[in-house]
Amino acid sequence: MADKATVALIISETSPHLGAYFPALASSEDIKEIVLSDEGHKHTALAKEKLGDKLTRVYDNPSQLFEKEKPDMALVTLEAIKAPAAIDMALEHGCHVFAEKPACTSIDQFEALVQKADSKHLNLMLALANRSNPEVKAARRMIRKGVFGKIYAIELNYIADQTRLTSKSYHQGWFAQKDRAGGGHLIWLGIHWLDLGMYLTDTRISAVNGFVTNIGGQPIDVEDSVALSLKFHKGFLGTLSSGYYTNRGKQSLIKIWGSKGWLEMDYSTGRYLQWHLNSDKPGTIHKFEESVQPRGYTPFVHSAIRSVLDKEPPPLDSHDSLQVLRTIYAAYQASASGETHQIPIE
Repeated sequence: MADKATVALIISETSPHLGAYFPALASSEDIKEIVLSDEGHKHTALAKEKLGDKLTRVYDNPSQLFEKEKPDMALVTLEAIKAPAAIDMALEHGCHVFAEKPACTSIDQFEALVQKADSKHLNLMLALANRSNPEVKAARRMIRKGVFGKIYAIELNYIADQTRLTSKSYHQGWFAQKDRAGGGHLIWLGIHWLDLGMYLTDTRISAVNGFVTNIGGQPIDVEDSVALSLKFHKGFLGTLSSGYYTNRGKQSLIKIWGSKGWLEMDYSTGRYLQWHLNSDKPGTIHKFEESVQPRGYTPFVHSAIRSVLDKEPPPLDSHDSLQVLRTIYAAYQASASGETHQIPIE
C-alpha cells in the first residue's frame, strides 16, 4: 500500500458541504494528489484556490475521470439521486468510497452498492462525522467497558431550524424534493443521531415504528418532523425526536440509561458529556474535561483516508452505513403503514 493516497473528489453544482470538504482535504498529510470531477465546473475555481497544488487534474464527469485515473478513494458529495451512479463507477474501478449522506433515494440502491463493495473488498463509508468527536469516542469507551452496566434505554433528539424551510430557494432545491433527496430531516440530519445511537452502544436497531410528517406546512414534499420508537438487538428500547422546529440554531441531545448509571450529551447547553453513577453520592455529576477538538468533517475525512492506506481502522464500514439507511427507510415504511418494521441485522 502506498504511503499517501490519490483522492478523487466527485462534485456537481448542487454538492453539499464543500465548505467542509475542501479544508479537510487540503489539510490531510496523507494525500499525494487530488483529481476532481466537477460537472459544469461551477466549483472548479474555488477548488483550485482551496486545494492548491494538491489538485492536479480536473475532469468534466466521473466517467472521464475514471477512464484516466486510479484513485485510492473517491469522496462523492452529490445530491442523493445522482450519487449511486458515481459510487457504482468508483467501486467498479476498485476505489474505496467516502460518500456524503444519504447517497441514495431508495434502500435497494444502497444495498446493491454495498454488495458490490463487499465483492471487491472495498469500503463504502457514509459521512457520519460525529463519530470522530472526542466526547463521542470517550462515551463509547465507557459504555464498552461496562461503566454504565447493562443498557436500559436511549433518548435521541436532533432539532434544527424551521427558518430554512421558508425560503423559495430551499423549496426549489434538492433537499426539499423526495425524489431527489430520498427524504427530509430524518435522512439528512436525524441520520447522524440514529448512527450515534448504534455506535455508542455497540449494537444495531432491529425494529422501528413511528411517524413522519410535514408539520410546518411549507411547500415541500419531505418530512420536517419525526417521532420514532426504536428496538435495539440487545433488547433495550429508545426514541428519536427530530425535526425542523426552532427559529435558529440546533438543539440536540443524547441520553443513555444503564443499570449502573446514566450519561448525557447535551449540545444545546455546551455540556458535551456528563454522567452519574449509581455508586456516586447523590447529586454527583462527572464532566468530560478533555478538549472537544478536533471535531467534525476534518478529522473524520482524515481518518477515512488513513484507513484506505491501512494506517488505522475505518471510522465506519459499509455495513454500518447500510444499517442506518435500512433503519431510516424502515421508518418511512412504518409511518406509511402504521406497523412496526423489522430491520435485518448482519
